[in-house]
Amino acid sequence: MTGETPRKTGLILLNKPYGVLSQFTDERQGEPRPTLADFVEAPGYYPAGRLDFDSEGLMVLTNDGRLQARIANPRFKLTKTYLVQVEGEPDDEPLRLLRKGVRLKDGVTLPAAVERIADPMLWPRDPPIRVRKSIPDSWLRLTISEGRNRQVRRMTAAVGHPTLRLVRWAVGDWTIDGLPPGVWRSA
Repeated sequence: MTGETPRKTGLILLNKPYGVLSQFTDERQGEPRPTLADFVEAPGYYPAGRLDFDSEGLMVLTNDGRLQARIANPRFKLTKTYLVQVEGEPDDEPLRLLRKGVRLKDGVTLPAAVERIADPMLWPRDPPIRVRKSIPDSWLRLTISEGRNRQVRRMTAAVGHPTLRLVRWAVGDWTIDGLPPGVWRSA
């Protein structure tokens, strides 16, 4: 025993806005980009996983390194659920392919749970998605248990329906339900 008081394990759920880095510092040269530090002031907390700069939604942060690794490591198969606005209106075949597993450059993905959903009535995105008058768009709820780089975007593109907007809604049982962009709560 070192005499230190053990810290209570803590979790923070943040609804990361579009255009924010999923880290506390921006190491890129040039104009600084928004980071988690612009939204969360909690020393000792670190993100458990990443969310692309151009994606929005749930980021889980913790002050427990073991828990952080468990949440982020795909071998623990913690599910991640996304609300995905795609170009076009996928019929049964693209959904079947997503459920089976999609061949990407880095191998075949694990099967995803996917369903078409009505417009989820989310907050407006700034900037708005690109809209083409001649091509409709639609929404999917897609759940995966791995976390390859830009995986959901690559999966929907591989079945012919590029992602226009990507919102991570849940990680395991944690969700951003009722949490506006840029706001966090303890879990």
